[in-house]
Amino acid sequence: MAERYKQQGALAHLHLAARTAEGPEDASVRLIERPFQGQINLRGEIGDEAFRSAVESVAGLSLPETPNSFLEQAGRRALWLGPNEWLIVLADGEETALAEALRAALAGQHASIAEVGHSRTVIGLAGARAREVLRKGCSLDLHPRAFGPGQCAQTLLARADMILLQADDRPTYEINARRSFADYVWRWLEDAAREYGCALVAE
Repeated sequence: MAERYKQQGALAHLHLAARTAEGPEDASVRLIERPFQGQINLRGEIGDEAFRSAVESVAGLSLPETPNSFLEQAGRRALWLGPNEWLIVLADGEETALAEALRAALAGQHASIAEVGHSRTVIGLAGARAREVLRKGCSLDLHPRAFGPGQCAQTLLARADMILLQADDRPTYEINARRSFADYVWRWLEDAAREYGCALVAE
C-alpha cells in the first residue's frame, strides 16, 4: 500500500479541482469524485447470530438483510451485495483497523474479510436530470417507485461494472467503480450529462 501522502485519486490526471468553475450555475447535473473511501468486502452467514452480533459490535453497524438496500450508522454504510455478502464503507484510514478487528471477532467462524477500497473509486452524480443521465447507460429501472433512497445494486453503466447507490431523492447517486474503469466512466458521464448542463463540484 502506498504511503498516504503519495496517494492519488483515480481521476487525478483529469485535474478536476481546476475545472469546477466550468459548468453553468443552473446545471441540472453535478459530478464529483469522492476518492479514498475505506471499503471492506464482508461475507458470512447472516442467519448466524454469533456472526451478526460480532459484526454489529465491532463495526457499530447493522448489516442489511433486504436485497439491494443499505444501512448507514455513525458515518459508516453497509451495502447488501448478495446473499451473505456486504460492502462496508467507512472513512479512509479506518479500514485496516476495522478489518483486523473483524478477523479477530470472527475467528473460527465461516467468514471472509477483504479490504477493497484502493481498487475502487466513487463518483457522485446529483441533480434534477441525474436519473436521465444514468438511464442512457444503465438497464436498471430507476423510476422512483422502483429504485429510491436507501437502495443499491450491482449493475453495469455503459458496460462497466459498478455498484450504484441512491443517497436521497434529490436525487443523489454514488457510482462505485473499479479504479481501472474510472476514467472511462467519468468521461462517459460528462458526455451523457452535457445536454442537461453539467457542473463539476469539489469536496
